[in-house]
Amino acid sequence: FPLASLFKPSDMRSHPSQHDPSQGTSLKSPKSHHAELQSPVMSPVSEEIQASVPVRSGSKAQPRIPEVYHIQWGATAWLVALHLGALAAPWTFSWSGLFLCLFIHWINGSLGICLGYHRLLTHTGLEVPRWVKYTLTFFGVLAGEGGPISWTANHRKHHAYSDQPGDPHSPHDGPWWAHMFWLAFSTDNGDFKGFANHWVPDLVKDKGLMFFETFFLPIHILFGALLAGIGYMIDGPSLAISWLVWAVCVRMVAVLHVTWFVNSASHMWGYKNYETRDDSRNLWWVAILAYGEGWHNNHHALPRLAQHGHKWWEFDITFQAIRFLRAVGLAKNVYDLAAYEEKQRKRAERSAAA
Repeated sequence: FPLASLFKPSDMRSHPSQHDPSQGTSLKSPKSHHAELQSPVMSPVSEEIQASVPVRSGSKAQPRIPEVYHIQWGATAWLVALHLGALAAPWTFSWSGLFLCLFIHWINGSLGICLGYHRLLTHTGLEVPRWVKYTLTFFGVLAGEGGPISWTANHRKHHAYSDQPGDPHSPHDGPWWAHMFWLAFSTDNGDFKGFANHWVPDLVKDKGLMFFETFFLPIHILFGALLAGIGYMIDGPSLAISWLVWAVCVRMVAVLHVTWFVNSASHMWGYKNYETRDDSRNLWWVAILAYGEGWHNNHHALPRLAQHGHKWWEFDITFQAIRFLRAVGLAKNVYDLAAYEEKQRKRAERSAAA
């Protein structure tokens, strides 16, 4: 994780300016973040599988610091404040604070981000009732990773340009950039509406999701005030502060870094079940920390699948939650390995009969 990678270079890979058929996508870096971009590799409606083409490695170059006006000062201040607050953890410890930290971490990380933001909203790997969708979205908002529109737009763009020019967070641009520093800079080129309309046109029409996007910060303020208020009523200011530090700051910092390991570590280390066009890997310890998201090569090979563990040893706790929702009638049309294999079988039968 070299110090030089704190900032993203304009391009750390040598790449042709013309279309390269072997890559299945144009490798020319667009002039803006939303104009001239292609559709995502995994369309939210039609396409299900990322084309399997050779992984392309590139040459390294000296990075340069982006222009200051591209910095998102609000997002930067938010992340710095959370990390500073987490530093108070040793002096504010309480067992109830630790319990809340771990429990809400699972609620936010697995149910909110992995299930809600990622597998449901971004990749449409299952269908749930509206109230379940909004509940999962609320859990995702409380993870502190941004609103549902910006999160899903960035993730669909990541799949479209994974480890190629245009990827918002590729380790090719530096491990620290991929892990966290990309969040300090704008990915929408100052045009959030255009960026969102390009990448998540299906989601911007949803007024409920737009509400969560708009009121991201007030929701966090109210949630923190509620926790502090309950703690104060139970045991005074010391418990209120403990819950603020542990159930808010420590918990969100932990959720953030676990998610960021998927962007960084799971594109650097691990093994592959599938040959994809990017550097995605299956990394067991990220899968444990990130509730199944660390089986990342599986996900990039078959993005729409709600099931990320494809081998018997690849345990995916988030998919177990999806199975539970399906068992109690709160999820349907779950696109898992069985559904994928059945679809492939029928396609083969149609091809043989043609």
